[in-house]
Amino acid sequence: MPLKPEARVIVDAASASFPALGTEVLDAAQARRILAARPAAPVQPVPVDRVEERMVPGPTGAPPVRVRLYRPAGTSSPVVVFFHGGGFVICGLDSHDQLCRAMGNGVGAIVVSVDYRQAPEHRFPAAAEDAYAVLEWVADQASTFGGDPDRIAVAGDSSGGNLAAVTALMARDRNGPDIVHQLLVYPMLDPARDTASYRDNANGYFVTDDHLRWYWEQYLGSDGDAANPYAAPPRATDLAGLPPAYVITAEFDPLRDEGEEYGARLRAAGVETVLIRYDGQFHGFFTMADNLSDAKEATAQAFSALRRALEVR
Repeated sequence: MPLKPEARVIVDAASASFPALGTEVLDAAQARRILAARPAAPVQPVPVDRVEERMVPGPTGAPPVRVRLYRPAGTSSPVVVFFHGGGFVICGLDSHDQLCRAMGNGVGAIVVSVDYRQAPEHRFPAAAEDAYAVLEWVADQASTFGGDPDRIAVAGDSSGGNLAAVTALMARDRNGPDIVHQLLVYPMLDPARDTASYRDNANGYFVTDDHLRWYWEQYLGSDGDAANPYAAPPRATDLAGLPPAYVITAEFDPLRDEGEEYGARLRAAGVETVLIRYDGQFHGFFTMADNLSDAKEATAQAFSALRRALEVR
């Protein structure tokens, strides 16, 4: 099916105002300035019980990591550790604030949104190690902020979906905290960029092949280890023993095929996996529940899956 009409309106408007990353705009700092200078649409924040920020210990030898906690009402709640998208280069806590608020309310969980170090100033494995350090902190300190250390999930969109998948791999490999669920929203997983969806959706659907090429170049650098599964989860030879997964893809997304192939490999490895493609949608739609009916449905379904996995009554 073609891009849905309501999605086409958003794609055209977003594409017209988004920096030409990788072609005209090559500097990450410049890209962030351009995006920060764009007029922000007025938004009424989704009300939550409480929001606070903390600095938590980073990886050994690295600075602390800023996190933002979204607390629902209640005395003890499960925890979702959330990693924002943005190609490891752009976006941050504020860009995904509404989604995290909605997630906290919709799941009935404390959401810990992670302000990991970004590329190219901090290349791989900085973001991945920050992500894992926050997971360890949550597991160790959850009871101090009303969380349940036995009910922790990870979630993320795009590059944040990469970090959620990587954190699950690290926890398994390092005998780290137990994760009960991983929510991977159109995850950015493979720097090879050689799937049919990359060819079919290279241009015209907001996020382009040039954008993604540039993001990977910033994250890995010229001598980065693209074969490392903590950079590219599909490079892991064994996916057994990972937490159950809920994988969302979009039809008109260059990342569609790698997300679906990763979901299929999880299933083949014996990991309980739900894989859902939203036809007629584009990369980025999930965060637009105020404007897209499919996004409203997708978030509701994903939050419901998290509630079940975290045993929220």
